[in-house]
This record gives sequence, C-alpha cells and structure tokens, in this order.
Amino acid sequence: MALFDLLGRHWAMGVLWTLCEVSPCTFRRLQEECETISPAALNTRLKELQTAGFVHRVADGYAPTDLGRCLYDHLRPLGDFSKEWAKHLNTQE
Repeated sequence: MALFDLLGRHWAMGVLWTLCEVSPCTFRRLQEECETISPAALNTRLKELQTAGFVHRVADGYAPTDLGRCLYDHLRPLGDFSKEWAKHLNTQE
C-alpha cells in the first residue's frame, strides 16, 4: 500500500512519468515539462521519489533509477488504458 500512497500524491506519478520520457532533467526543465507544478511541490515529490529509490541525481539533473524505469514500464499499460477509457467516456456524452 505504501507504493499506492506515494504514487497517489499530487504530481508524484507525473514527475516520474516525465523523467522516464524526458530525462535527464534539470529542476527548471522538469518544472516546465510538468507545467503547473509549483517549485515546492516538485521539490517535495523529488525528495520522496529519491527516498523511495525511483529517482536519483545525475550530472545533468534528475533521472529515473532502474527501479523507477521498471515501475514506469508497469504504469505504461495503465496510461494506455486511460486513453481508451477517455474515448469510451467521450462516446457516452
């Protein structure tokens, strides 16, 4: 349940997802990629994701660890499903 608690926090999954798709990222670039995230929220999520072992510091900023990439690989099918679900919801309107 600790994993779901972490990923359910505002922006946690988005930060990990972004780092897996556009890494490495400096703090500023990551904030730009996440668009509406505040610096305080981004800093908090990065610390939490680092503590959990999903993100680490690299020479060019932040990047996912191997464990973070593995988690992302498990989450990608949910991203695909969410797109299908969105289409389903749009056809019901």
